[in-house]
Amino acid sequence: MLDYPSLAAVAAVAREGSFEKAAIGLGVTPSAVSQRIKGLEDRLGAILLIRGSPCRPTEIGGRLCAHIEQVRLLESEVIETLPGLTLQVVGPASIRVAVNADSVSTWFPKAAALFAGETGGLLDLVLDDEAHTAQRLQTGDVLAAVTADPSPVVGCRIHPLGQIEYMAVVEPAFAARHFPGGVDNLSLQRVPMLRFDRRDDLQFRWAREACGTTISPPTHWTPSTQGMLDMTLAGLGWSMAPVALAEPLIAEGRLIELPPHKRIAVTLYWQRTRLAARLLDQLTQAVRAVAAKDLQSASHLGRPGSG
Repeated sequence: MLDYPSLAAVAAVAREGSFEKAAIGLGVTPSAVSQRIKGLEDRLGAILLIRGSPCRPTEIGGRLCAHIEQVRLLESEVIETLPGLTLQVVGPASIRVAVNADSVSTWFPKAAALFAGETGGLLDLVLDDEAHTAQRLQTGDVLAAVTADPSPVVGCRIHPLGQIEYMAVVEPAFAARHFPGGVDNLSLQRVPMLRFDRRDDLQFRWAREACGTTISPPTHWTPSTQGMLDMTLAGLGWSMAPVALAEPLIAEGRLIELPPHKRIAVTLYWQRTRLAARLLDQLTQAVRAVAAKDLQSASHLGRPGSG
């Protein structure tokens, strides 16, 4: 039989990153949190947390954290149907979701607002690159994810959402200084660009598709969608920006699109665990409804599948 108070302590430390913060959330002392986790590790014969700053779950710890998050979600729905328990003070249920930063900066807040307005539920968002969010489903770190991976994770359902379109943009004065003869292979190789992180390959993809070249120019690293736009506006380099965010700035004359005006798109999917939870179903409905309005049509992406 699993010790759920101890499991809750493990999940709290994994979520908050420290014993002290976990203790505040659980309403106990850090010593009590430590004792619960140490006792559970001794009984299971396995290390569940890697102690550090921040603390991180081991593979086994991650699976147990995923289990208790699912139990909490189901438990919150059961309590609503039992008159004898509805008088207990129970906070709103929360769903942990992995999502890419560009979605959070464009269409996803509408889906979150629709979901919260209809259900009162909470979201615990984990930001990651769209090419890697599905991995968090595989490890059990989240219950759902916005991902660019079209392959269903085992035990999950997948729904095509649509595409985010990107354009290469630059501040006009910067363009005049660094691209006086236009955009070509040589200028792209030497002019600074901005990237989100080491896994962000949109700039390389644009250079290949727009100009037929491979580049490795000086790079500013800016792990924020809005921050990258602000850095571009400040004249630090050229970057790839979601069309939805860039077009108003182009209309104001604050940015221009780099020739040859080639747009590239990233196809997004919604993957969620098969857990039969009403709140997760409602979140899925909200995400799909907003994506259908705000993203490019996903009609050609195929039918929903499952793993």
